[in-house]
Amino acid sequence: MKNLIQGQTGLWEVVIGLEVHAQAVSNAKLFSGASAVFGADPNTHVTFLDAGMPGMLPVLNKACVDQAIKTGLGMNSTINRVSVFDRKNYFYPDLPLGYQISQFYYPIVTGGYVDIDLENSETKRINITRLHLEQDAGKSTHDLHPNLSYIDFNRAGVALMEIVSEPEMRSAQEAMAYVKKLRSILRYLGTCDGNMEQGSLRVDANISLHKPDTPFGTRAEIKNVNSVRFLGQAIEYEIVRQLEIIESGGTVVQETRLFDPTKGVTRSMRSKEDAMDYRYFPDPDLRPLVLDEARIEAIRASMPELPDAKRDRFIKEFTLTEYDANVLVAEKEVADFYELIVGHSKGQGAAKLIANWLIVEVFGAMNRDGKNIDNLPFAPQHLANLVDLIIDDTISGKIAKDVFAKMWESGKAPAQLIDELGLKQVSDTSVIEKAVDEVLAANPTQVEQYRAGKEQVFGFLVGQVMKALQGKANPGVANTILKKKLEF
Repeated sequence: MKNLIQGQTGLWEVVIGLEVHAQAVSNAKLFSGASAVFGADPNTHVTFLDAGMPGMLPVLNKACVDQAIKTGLGMNSTINRVSVFDRKNYFYPDLPLGYQISQFYYPIVTGGYVDIDLENSETKRINITRLHLEQDAGKSTHDLHPNLSYIDFNRAGVALMEIVSEPEMRSAQEAMAYVKKLRSILRYLGTCDGNMEQGSLRVDANISLHKPDTPFGTRAEIKNVNSVRFLGQAIEYEIVRQLEIIESGGTVVQETRLFDPTKGVTRSMRSKEDAMDYRYFPDPDLRPLVLDEARIEAIRASMPELPDAKRDRFIKEFTLTEYDANVLVAEKEVADFYELIVGHSKGQGAAKLIANWLIVEVFGAMNRDGKNIDNLPFAPQHLANLVDLIIDDTISGKIAKDVFAKMWESGKAPAQLIDELGLKQVSDTSVIEKAVDEVLAANPTQVEQYRAGKEQVFGFLVGQVMKALQGKANPGVANTILKKKLEF
């Protein structure tokens, strides 16, 4: 059976469900007017409400609600016309209210799905249980003083969309693919910036093991993972940890654990509470959220083209392979940049060649120099012009790589660089024919070998022609002339 792991006592199935905490893009927090912008000095974006001062009343931020609706539509979910905010009661130093305003019984979004891309062009549908709105907590810092912890309430009250999946993932690879795809959808929608390093997208992973055709095992939760790579490492470690416990006769404890990326291990944080422990009840300061059809339909009408639809269009419109299309649409900025370049190109069939150049040459240079698609050292039209020059035989593909390297360094247009460096491709048949004649005269042994049936010698002779013309000969023309002369 697929996705089963072999233990000492037989086969086991891994069960993974993810809770993704996505910070809604908004200028203000969920229930206060304080700024939700990241990076301010500690405790400078805090109102009396955020600090838990008595008598302060929450006021729901309309923009955050709209972001939740838009996200739900992007996941093919049901937008509930009535939802309710509840108080989730627990104590933690960075939770100043002593409770978190969340949605438990009646969330704003239910159902839906995300299709993830796996190896060998396979896809798997991961169903969504719910999306609910809730406040974020503050941030505790424990490494600034040997005896004290510091608390920053800037994040307290920021709007989170908690997206809960069904427990349908069966490997670390599937969980990583799910987070990548969900992050891509959120960024296309503009509802979350997806910046995991800054904490605007965090993942809780619930993991358990059981024998096939038996009830699910006891789950452990890995809390607040802020990297897709770390998520994969944490899940792989947790699978091994739980398997060793079970097969040695022990019992997995329901608990919350943290992943230590420096050691590559998970460690216990606290026992895992059940819903009853939070004593949920409807928040008395907030009325039920009632949505009308016009509001939902207005948001539906503003929906952008999402990754899967864009991938399918790229395959059909630009005749790209599924692999290339998936690479280009994974990040919205890259997909937009690709279409911008294609729009500048005049060459017949340039879209496919542009995709190759973007994925191989541009991405390679970006990785080498730590650039991203928003701060490339050349204008988009320059890459389009470079590809056009290859298509119209002004330069060869090999010379184009040299031009690209200079274009990356200088930001100059390819046509200017070709003129400055004298790299224009030679397509004049008389010039190429003269070079071919000279090569044939200088290499009689190889000519006889070719005519005797040793066809691999042809590549050597082509290389000599290219060398004679300093690599600037049109390869197609050179091959045709050389082959014609060798036949006589």
